[in-house]
Formats: sequence, structure tokens, C-alpha cells
Amino acid sequence: MRSAQITRTTAETDINVAIELDGTGSYDCRTGVGFFDHMLDQLARHSLIDITVTCKGDLHIDDHHTVEDVGIALGQALTKALGDKRGIRRYGDCHLAMDDSLVRAALDLSARPFLVWNVDFPTQKIGTFDTELVREFFQAFSTHGGITLHVDKLHGINSHHIAEAAFKAVARALRNAVETDPRKADAIPSTKGAL
Repeated sequence: MRSAQITRTTAETDINVAIELDGTGSYDCRTGVGFFDHMLDQLARHSLIDITVTCKGDLHIDDHHTVEDVGIALGQALTKALGDKRGIRRYGDCHLAMDDSLVRAALDLSARPFLVWNVDFPTQKIGTFDTELVREFFQAFSTHGGITLHVDKLHGINSHHIAEAAFKAVARALRNAVETDPRKADAIPSTKGAL
């Protein structure tokens, strides 16, 4: 079972995360930030990674610490669940169309975190959610998950659609990357012999 559980407690947030890489995409995400929970649900559903998140954060200040710290904890859980990464496909990519929006995501589970983010939003908010926090989540997730992650908005005029397309595109790319390669199920996918 490729699974992990992470507890992260700071003065700003108290987080519990559980993931199962070989899941069905089930989710139970409760952060107190409605739109963010919706995005985490999409991440689980389209990656087929079971994700459970509970977070009590300092929402009286704003959503920033909650979103960033959940990204950190999810990245740490991914790293733990992957172990030495033996047998994974390692790479994944997806062009995701959602109504007016088209987002491309490509990633490498390389243990060399790097985020390239070419996504702009026409509005500063989606409801009460700050659109800049979408990047903050993926920065934290890629850094602590050891992911080289490129996300590019190719089209889009609706901020909700752009954000959702980004989460779904990353989810689909992640699904490809964490899957077991049946031709090399016992090998680490690197000429170095380690990731």
C-alpha cells in the first residue's frame, strides 16, 4: 500500500493529511475554505489518489496560511507515500479543457522541486478566495513533494474555470506519474539509480 499520513501543527494551522496513491479518487477535504476544498476534491478525483484533509487555520486573518500549509503537508505526504519511487512512471502531462479555459500541466517526480507558473487570472477573487493563493498552493506542493512542475494557461476568461482547470490538469498529470510502469515495476526510473 502506497499511503502516508502527515500531521503538521504550527501557531497558524493544525493539519492532518492522509493519502492513498492507489486509490479511487475518494476525498474528504475540510479546511474551512470552501473554494479550496472544492479544488482539493478535484485534485483527488482526477488523480485517483484518495485524499483526506482536515485543517484548522487562522482564517480570521486570511486563507493564506491554510492554503500554503495544506500544500506543504500534501507534498510531504506524497513524498512519503512514493518512498524510493521504484516502479513509478515518474513523468506526467495533461492538456485540460474546461469551458473557456485550457491549461497545460507537465511534471516530473524528480526530487528536484521547481515551479514554472504561467497562469494569470482576470479577477483577484473567486468569491472570497484570493486567486493568488492558487499559485501559493502549487508552490508549496511542488517544493515539499519534490516535483518539477510546469503549469501554463493557454486560454481562459473565467477565473473559476482557470483555477479548476489548473487543479484538474495537475491531477491528471500526477495520476500518470505515480502509476506503476508494468514494464519496469521493480526499477527506479532514473539512470542515476536513485531519485
